Amino acid sequence: MADTLAIRTAGLVTVQDLGRVGRSRYGLPANGAADQHSARVANVLCGNDDRAPLLEITALDFACVPSGDVLIAVTGAPAQVSVEGVVRPQWEPLPVRAGETVRVTGINRGLRVYLAVLGSFEAERLQGSCAPDTILGFGPPLRAGDELALRTACPPIDHPFSRIPLFRLNAPVPPFPTSWTIDVTDGPDRAEFGDTARRLFDAPFTVAPRSNHIGLRLQGDRVPRRVTKGEVLSRGVPIGAVEVPAGDELLVLHRGRGVTAGYPVLAVVTATGLSALGQVRPGQSIHFRHRTLDQAITAHRAQRQAIDALRSRVRTAFEALRIRAPAPS
Repeated sequence: MADTLAIRTAGLVTVQDLGRVGRSRYGLPANGAADQHSARVANVLCGNDDRAPLLEITALDFACVPSGDVLIAVTGAPAQVSVEGVVRPQWEPLPVRAGETVRVTGINRGLRVYLAVLGSFEAERLQGSCAPDTILGFGPPLRAGDELALRTACPPIDHPFSRIPLFRLNAPVPPFPTSWTIDVTDGPDRAEFGDTARRLFDAPFTVAPRSNHIGLRLQGDRVPRRVTKGEVLSRGVPIGAVEVPAGDELLVLHRGRGVTAGYPVLAVVTATGLSALGQVRPGQSIHFRHRTLDQAITAHRAQRQAIDALRSRVRTAFEALRIRAPAPS
């Protein structure tokens, strides 16, 4: 029988990956991990393919127990991670023996934590992805007592000195501030706002409680259109669209967004900004920062290059310890 990862304290946790890339043309939201950077790094630290299934733990405490020896990595928002009561670091691989309890508690400053396992685990897929879709009712949250079948056995990893970390791989850890700066580029309707578009950058906005993976509602100064061309017809909108409805809130569409909408789009959050936005908690403030397309592309490439460099270091460490990296699923 395959080893399993048994969920003991569920909180709010789902099985995620990087979403349904290229399926928007068929009307399917992308979904996937809200903080794609942290999700990628967690899988890379375990020697997995970037797109392998992993756990997304949102806000609440979590605990699990593997039935066999495993190697895990926990990334994302700062939290207290412990293995059998011993506090362990985030953002590096952690060996866990069979029957030991892994706990993630006290998530703070950010909203989501990611837990990957060497070899990942079995997960149902819809259109090539295991990412939940709340509209279709696919991929419900895990519950206490659920078990995930692990795909790869991990050899026991002996730790020669208990107080010295086994791995120091210098993973690219993003900042988790109390007030967030989110990069955006110009949206398709920027010209309709004239000089009032500056209001998007002049003052902070506060994330309202009614925010989720579909989109964030932001409270702050209104940004009215100066050139009104009547109602906007429903059309395709990108992930990260900063929409300006007629009311007092801004809407920022995230990975669970529907593929069409009918509000003016003042700006679009960059790829790196989207990962940061996936960690913003209700009640926290956001400052938007304007970036050109070239600046946005450069920042995205730098982030991906940092992950590629980490992947090389992980490969070297695994080879030295005779840990066999799993084949892509």
